[in-house]
Amino acid sequence: MFDLFQIGFLPVSFVDVIDIILVTVIIYKLYSTIRGTIAAQIFIGLILVLLLSFIAQAADFKALGWLLKLISDIWVIAFIILFQPEIRRLLILLGRNPILKMFIKGEEKNVADVLTDAAFELAQNQHGALIVVIKSAGIKAVVESGEIINAKVTKNLIRSIFFPRSPLHDGAVIIKNDIIEAARCTLPLYAESSFDGIQLGMRHRAGLGISEQADVISIIVSEETGGISIAEDGKLYRGLSKDKLRIKLEKTLKINKEKGWKGLFEQIRKKK
Repeated sequence: MFDLFQIGFLPVSFVDVIDIILVTVIIYKLYSTIRGTIAAQIFIGLILVLLLSFIAQAADFKALGWLLKLISDIWVIAFIILFQPEIRRLLILLGRNPILKMFIKGEEKNVADVLTDAAFELAQNQHGALIVVIKSAGIKAVVESGEIINAKVTKNLIRSIFFPRSPLHDGAVIIKNDIIEAARCTLPLYAESSFDGIQLGMRHRAGLGISEQADVISIIVSEETGGISIAEDGKLYRGLSKDKLRIKLEKTLKINKEKGWKGLFEQIRKKK
């Protein structure tokens, strides 16, 4: 292998440089994960032991190398025992990496399942709710009218927001992809007080109104009856079953995701 340069008696090749960079990145990431904990101090001690072991081998210090080898033979087991919580945390972070999620299908519920379960649990308790799922373009003005949250969609979070004693339960929740952007948002109202001869409450009018003006789908849970409706393209669909709501949301979110990928590829093509 062609040597780039030499440090004393150590020749350094291109592969060695890449190797050193990779090890440096790994050590930095590990330290960033455990920084601020007691384990960080132990980690630094282990790095020093490994560094001394490397220097001893390079300098051919036989006695020191033998002593450090005894330590390094058990350091892997010690590492696992001492850093068990940190290793678990690191593996969780790796599992949440979006690049890995493209290749590994997790058991985590998708957004359609979460919204469906949340809507029907709210309906069972007759807690009113208004959830707006953005399909394509954002609705910045509506989001800014409420309380910014920017949190991952979960069933418990949605139920907490629409709990009657919650300060955020009035108004609408805005969701884009798998993120709750804002809560307690003000929506434009549907002009009429009825739809197909059926009187509308304020939530239904708001859900219909926003569906007329933006590319969204609104999930409406009636506080009075516990019924679940959706509004889309200025039309209202009532009395949905759990399966029908889930299928509709899965279709909507799938189209949204495909539009997002097409937009990304289009931006890349234009840059080229």
